[in-house]
Amino acid sequence: MTAVRQDAWSPDDDLILAEVTLRNIREGSTQLAAFEEVGERIGRTSAACGFRWNSCVRKRYEDAIQISKQQRQKRNYLKKQTVSTTSQVSSLATFETEERSYKQDVSALDEGLSVDAVIRFLRGWKTTYQDMSRQIKFFEKEIKDKNEDLYRLRIENERLTREVNSAQTDYRTVNDDYKTLIQIMDRARRLTVLSSEEEVKPRFKMDANGNLERIE
Repeated sequence: MTAVRQDAWSPDDDLILAEVTLRNIREGSTQLAAFEEVGERIGRTSAACGFRWNSCVRKRYEDAIQISKQQRQKRNYLKKQTVSTTSQVSSLATFETEERSYKQDVSALDEGLSVDAVIRFLRGWKTTYQDMSRQIKFFEKEIKDKNEDLYRLRIENERLTREVNSAQTDYRTVNDDYKTLIQIMDRARRLTVLSSEEEVKPRFKMDANGNLERIE
């Protein structure tokens, strides 16, 4: 008698795995979702179900897999066609609604428009225009005054710049004259000192005997 492993896959387990996986392929879902569903139903992990599918069960259902893929493509195509048709119908309905609203607005405008309404509108626009004109004139005057102030400030700046340049020139001239005066005074002082020293310095001469005698 051959012993059966407790973790062995039964034919029913393989059938459940195949049915659920093919259904997920057909409906556009993933095989991972199929493995998780089968694992919950037969008490196995999704990894074990995936390994069983790829190593054994898949080979027996190659034709069924191709059919499921074709059914998925057809399903997706029909779904796109349905969405496109629904979008076209919705756009047509929106257009018809907007057209009816436009016709209603035009009808209401034709019925409610009168000479008095036009006059009131023009009077209101005239008042608005006058207010805007006054504001424009006010701003133009403000701009003109600012430009005049700016011109006066520019003239004043140029005048002050000239005065500063003139003062700097005068300062340099005075400074040079002062240095020259100091040099003259220092030279005169040195000459005075030398003259004084020459006046007090004794003078000597040698006599016939070779002796020096002071000259008074």
